[in-house]
Amino acid sequence: MDLELTGRRALVTGASRGIGLATARILAAEGADVALVARGADALAEAVAAVTAHAGPGRTVVGLPADTGDDASVAALAEEAVRALGGVDILVNAAATPSTGSFPEDALEDEFNVKVRGYLRTARAFAPGMAERGWGRIINVSGLAARQTGSVVGSVRNVAVAALSKNLADELGPQGVNVVVVHPALTRTEGTPRTLAAMATHRGVGVEDVERAAAEGISIGRLVTAEEVASVIAFLASPKSVALNGDPVVASGGVRGSIFY
Repeated sequence: MDLELTGRRALVTGASRGIGLATARILAAEGADVALVARGADALAEAVAAVTAHAGPGRTVVGLPADTGDDASVAALAEEAVRALGGVDILVNAAATPSTGSFPEDALEDEFNVKVRGYLRTARAFAPGMAERGWGRIINVSGLAARQTGSVVGSVRNVAVAALSKNLADELGPQGVNVVVVHPALTRTEGTPRTLAAMATHRGVGVEDVERAAAEGISIGRLVTAEEVASVIAFLASPKSVALNGDPVVASGGVRGSIFY
C-alpha cells in the first residue's frame, strides 16, 4: 500500500533514539522529508546519519537541536523547521523520559512540562501552518500508563497527553488536521536493557523476571519493537488514516485480560 508520504514534510521530536528514531527512519524511507529534533547534538548527528541512509532519493533529512520543554527553544525550532523544510505537514511528538515506574512524585512538574506542555508547544507552533494548507497530522506518543496504575507520575502525564490529543483533534479536525495519541506498552529499543534494569531495581526482582512478566501480559507473547510501533505511526501520518482522529491507538502487541470499548 502506498502511504502517500512522498514529499510530505515531517518533524519528529525525541528523534535521537527509540520510537522517535525508528519513526524518523520509516518516514524517510517512505519518501518524506524529515527533521529530527532532540536536545543532544552528538546523538542527533548520529541519528541523522542513520536516517539519511534509509531516505528515499532526493529527500531531505536534517537535525534540529531543541528543547521542547522551553518556550523560546520551540519558537526557534518552528523558524528553523520552516527554513529547512519549507513547512511541516506531519508532527510526531516522542520527546519524553522513558517510564520505569519509579518516577519520584516531585518529578511531576518536570515530566508534565516536557511531555504534556512540550507536546502542546510543538502542536501550537506547527498546527497553524497545517490548518492554513488544509491538511496535517499530529501523532502524540504517550503510553499504557494512561490506562494502568503503578506510577502516579507516569499515569498522570500520559492521561494528560490523551486529553490534550482529543481536544486538539476536535479543534483542528474541521481544518483537515488529524490528531491521534499512540499508547505503546514497554517497547524493545536500544534503551530497553537500561529500562528493564531500573524496573527490576524498583521492584526488587531480577531483570529476567521483569521481562518475563511483561511478555506474559502481551497477547503476542513478546515485547513489540520500536520499528513495529513506528510502522503504526507511519500509517497514522499518512492521508490513508483520515478515519482516525482523536481516539487512542494502542500499539502494544495486545494487552491481555482487558476490554476497552
